[in-house]
Amino acid sequence: MSDYLRLEVRRTLRDRGFVIGGIAMPVMMYLLFTNLGANDGSWKAQSMVGMAAYGALGSALNTGGGVAEDRAIGWLRQLRVTPMSPREVVIGRALTGSVTVLPAIVAVLAAGGLVNGVRLAVWQWAAIAVLLWLGSVPFTLLGLGNGYGLTAQTTGVANMLCNLGLSVVGGLWFPVALFPDWLRSLSTYTPSNRFAQLGRSVAEGHAPAAAAILVLGVWLLAFGSYAVLSYRRNAGTV
Repeated sequence: MSDYLRLEVRRTLRDRGFVIGGIAMPVMMYLLFTNLGANDGSWKAQSMVGMAAYGALGSALNTGGGVAEDRAIGWLRQLRVTPMSPREVVIGRALTGSVTVLPAIVAVLAAGGLVNGVRLAVWQWAAIAVLLWLGSVPFTLLGLGNGYGLTAQTTGVANMLCNLGLSVVGGLWFPVALFPDWLRSLSTYTPSNRFAQLGRSVAEGHAPAAAAILVLGVWLLAFGSYAVLSYRRNAGTV
């Protein structure tokens, strides 16, 4: 299992598309959005967390794209003849997604501290990174559900739509205060909004709200069930 995990992590980190889309793009968007016009330090810190969450979200969903590609080339059928159980294969993929979100989170946080001059206590930097890392698990499961349930082509489209939709509606790019009332209310029920709140609360100096953890927990169960059902439905084809 550990060998499989190392293999999948290396494959992902060597993917140029992942490096550009999952790491470089969130950093560039963050620096662009926070250096147009006059922006105070508070917005630079809040945007930093939002863009780190956006990078983690995209990287987590990317795990599903790898699953769909492996299905297409027959790699998962090869895994079925190894001593690894289907459960170990799925867990290995989920752990891969958990590992590969870290570069995106660290890259955006580094840009905030080194380029934009965001100043936080050491414990805040560490807590934000850890909370965003742990909070990305539901999105990894969503990506796995798409990867096991859809073709390679449709998985890419589905992941892109999920990424853009959750990022915009969840307020990862722009403050939800700019949204109309109905969209602001809808945003509070999205996993991406609550995901970013984990880090933004720490950046403001207090613990995440219980409501944020509760909403994320509900989405974790929903996306986890989706991933399991997708795998079972297509067990004969993977």
